[in-house]
Amino acid sequence: MFPYYPSCHQSQRMGTAIESRGFTLLELLVVMVIIGLLAGYVGPKYFAQIGKSETKTAKAQIDALSKALDQYRLDTGHYPSSEQGLEALNNAPSDETRWHGPYLQKTLPIDPWGKPYLYRSPGEHGEYDLWSFGKDGQLGGTEESADVVSWQ
Repeated sequence: MFPYYPSCHQSQRMGTAIESRGFTLLELLVVMVIIGLLAGYVGPKYFAQIGKSETKTAKAQIDALSKALDQYRLDTGHYPSSEQGLEALNNAPSDETRWHGPYLQKTLPIDPWGKPYLYRSPGEHGEYDLWSFGKDGQLGGTEESADVVSWQ
């Protein structure tokens, strides 16, 4: 019924059971220090990438909005006025007879920092200006707080 183990095998099995112990406090502390050092090195690099991805998302959205504005211009012969704003891409302005939109597949996006994109037509840098003030929500800034604009 039960397999037969000679006494030498039983002592080996029991010996390994007795010899196997948990980790010492010193070993656990060394592992914790190593994990802490890795987190201190990798963490800031990881969070810096999040800021870069938000900026890249804003650039991609501005590019998509620029293409929709160009399509609007092809249909109507002009860009929406500053008063009409970007809403003219989804909703026909009351005085626009040649509007064939909507020009966006979804609703008008907001920037990755939760603020609406800013639009001016005619623009100071071209036929229109389209921009976001970045993470800080103010003119200027550097890195992830830098303005994301359509004219650069």
